[in-house]
Amino acid sequence: MTPLGEKLRDLRRQKGVSQKEMAQAIGVSAAYLSALEHGRRGVPTWVMLQKIIGYFNVIWDDAEEVLKLADQSHPRIVIDTSGLSPEATQLANTLADRIAVLDADTITRLLEIMGSRENRAPARYDD
Repeated sequence: MTPLGEKLRDLRRQKGVSQKEMAQAIGVSAAYLSALEHGRRGVPTWVMLQKIIGYFNVIWDDAEEVLKLADQSHPRIVIDTSGLSPEATQLANTLADRIAVLDADTITRLLEIMGSRENRAPARYDD
């Protein structure tokens, strides 16, 4: 599940609606919405994100949070280490090899060590 998927599920539960009900309201299939929540689809378009935000009637900071979570929810990332040190390339490859077996505490510690996403250059995405 992606950060955006987790947020969508929480918002749906708070509103008391099913995936099917939400999907009909925003003009997508329930299968698409399920795939989006589970990280089997890429980040939705800005227009779709606006439909989602409108559906839940979220404003200001909450809408900004949804957009930020969407930006952090690309399920397939390409890391370009060309021009970086051999250690940077090794780190990227090691993370790719082992991310599926890292426990939640380790992932949280790594995120804390690396700092917030806002302080980094944008990633490139393989959609």
